Amino acid sequence: MKFDTPIAYIIYNRAEHTKKSFEVLKKLKPSRLFIIADGPKLGNLTDISSVTTVRKITEDLNWDCRVERNYSEVNLGLKSRVSSGLDWVFEQVDKAIILEDDCIPHPDFFKFCESLLSYYENNDKISVITGNNFKNHRPNSSASYYFTKFCHCWGWATWKRAWKKYDGNIRFWPNWSKSEGWKKSFSDDSELRYWKNIFDSVYLNKIDSWAYPWTACNWYNDSLSIAPNVNLVSNIGFGSDGTHTKSKNHTSANLSVFPLKNILHPHDLVQDFDADKKDYLYHFGGRNRKFPRYLVWFPLYLAKKFISKLL
Repeated sequence: MKFDTPIAYIIYNRAEHTKKSFEVLKKLKPSRLFIIADGPKLGNLTDISSVTTVRKITEDLNWDCRVERNYSEVNLGLKSRVSSGLDWVFEQVDKAIILEDDCIPHPDFFKFCESLLSYYENNDKISVITGNNFKNHRPNSSASYYFTKFCHCWGWATWKRAWKKYDGNIRFWPNWSKSEGWKKSFSDDSELRYWKNIFDSVYLNKIDSWAYPWTACNWYNDSLSIAPNVNLVSNIGFGSDGTHTKSKNHTSANLSVFPLKNILHPHDLVQDFDADKKDYLYHFGGRNRKFPRYLVWFPLYLAKKFISKLL
């Protein structure tokens, strides 16, 4: 049976990852597939070969599918390639599921996204449906998902109505960062400082990321995301060849995936602050910013120095 919700599939130069994620799509058999690919780095023969190999993998179609390809012949970089690719997708469809080449979803991920894309299609409060649950939060509810401020993008879905609010340059940031609304968005000062530094860098074009601007746009527009009560997508892309996922020891790398079964809706559309706090502490490293590190290492340094004088 075919899967009718459009899939946007983002690839580049990692053949082994692409083989695994494309195998999932071959089993799903989507009826419409948009493939977005960046071009090789200028003069990099290895990159040219890898990009060519990856694109050939996606030509192995064993089902009836309308495939549209948006391939750049030059290297645009992560931010420009993903954002321009999704602009292209949403010029043609009103909703889509987005999957990158290093993200391996459980089959229930697609059912989850398809169902909620329909259920919340006309609800402007919801901007993203993510397949990620990094700590397997299970709120005290019989529902299958919860509402979060984080729009995790390792397997996600959205609507044209939400994506049209994307501003990769976050031109609203200078004024918004001085507003009371921004300052009251965080109960934890360390989290406020963390995101301020991130968005400052995005605004100054120091970070090649589309995901951070996407987060800023959703917060600026007072939107929420939907996250499942179990993790539905595993990111296998951590390693030296990753752009922003280089540490193989990251707590969110290579997580297991689980079935979601029947989808039960929450009674109220309310942000789960406890789950968001855990995401900040563990996924975004907030537990390492709860107090200045020198309060740990400086006393140890003094103790070591004192003991050395006694010996």
